[in-house]
Amino acid sequence: MRNSARAGLFLLAWVFAVGAQNPYQVALPGYRYEFPRDYFNHPEYQTEWWYYTGNVTAEDGHRFGFELTFFRQGVNRDAEKRGTWDVRDVYVAHLALSDLDGQAFYHAERTNRAGPGIAGVDEAQQRIWNGNWSVRWQGDEQELQAVDSRFSFSLALHPEKPPVIHGENGVSQKAEGAGRASHYISLTRLATRGELQVGGKRYAVKGLAWMDHEFFTHQLEKGQVGWDWVSLQLEDQTELMLYRIRRADGTEDPHSSGTYVDAKGQATHLKKEEFSLVPEGEMWKSASTGARYPMRWKIAVPKLGLDLEATTRLKSQEMAGSSKVMPNYWEGAIELTGNRGKNAVAGVGYLEMTGYDRAVRLGE
Repeated sequence: MRNSARAGLFLLAWVFAVGAQNPYQVALPGYRYEFPRDYFNHPEYQTEWWYYTGNVTAEDGHRFGFELTFFRQGVNRDAEKRGTWDVRDVYVAHLALSDLDGQAFYHAERTNRAGPGIAGVDEAQQRIWNGNWSVRWQGDEQELQAVDSRFSFSLALHPEKPPVIHGENGVSQKAEGAGRASHYISLTRLATRGELQVGGKRYAVKGLAWMDHEFFTHQLEKGQVGWDWVSLQLEDQTELMLYRIRRADGTEDPHSSGTYVDAKGQATHLKKEEFSLVPEGEMWKSASTGARYPMRWKIAVPKLGLDLEATTRLKSQEMAGSSKVMPNYWEGAIELTGNRGKNAVAGVGYLEMTGYDRAVRLGE
């Protein structure tokens, strides 16, 4: 999910592709990953995204969370439609800043066609962009730039670990059957430095970011109505990605899974029965959508001795927009406390919750 089977792209896929012959490949076991190639575009798959989230702190101790996300959705693969303004792909981007100490949340979204360089992904240029929101690569280093009328940031990201491939045999399986899966990679610990501006103030910041990149063609199955996803960066230099797919009958889908990354960067796949991700207690109700989101989560991975609690300093981190195509979801910065065996452990992360105002349903 991410594999987070990102909500907006799923609905765009439905809007543009239902009833049409599918000319795209599906994600199958045995895919051979190559870097830097697989950091960039895969137009043979219908849906693709690049997802950046992070927690940073200013020199005066002020805390922020940020999100910058780029989506590519294939809509037409007619070989004759290759003009500058022909729509072969739709490019969507989401941008958010969580002012955790100032108790303010800012977010924006945009949708573009490629046109004459308006949006796109280009391996030769080492660039992903949508207007003046962009990621530029120089070797393994990345630079995020985003400008909004209310805030902006420019951040340099340095990977402290190699890329992680999620799932098994090259695929992150989302449902039963061949091709009902994605190819899913992450950079789980990106040392982050830079500058952000908000409220008329300029802050020099540093912290940690996380990058997800996923490409696939399969969409949500009937009966899969939403999901909860976390990326966790612990102070002992380990990371954890977990997601649970929620079904219409209230149960967790058996294809929920996760990945643990040890201090040396070695990844271990986690099956549904090897972890728990459970909401507890406090709820926050959105004034925009009426959705009620859990604000406290218990996380356990018994075989790792991990027992964690996730909370947030800012409840109002819902991405609610006026678009009727893009669904609403909550995505925000979280803090972690707990234990690994007898030792205390803490950290930061990001939490995503979808399908709380209405089920995410496709093709019905």
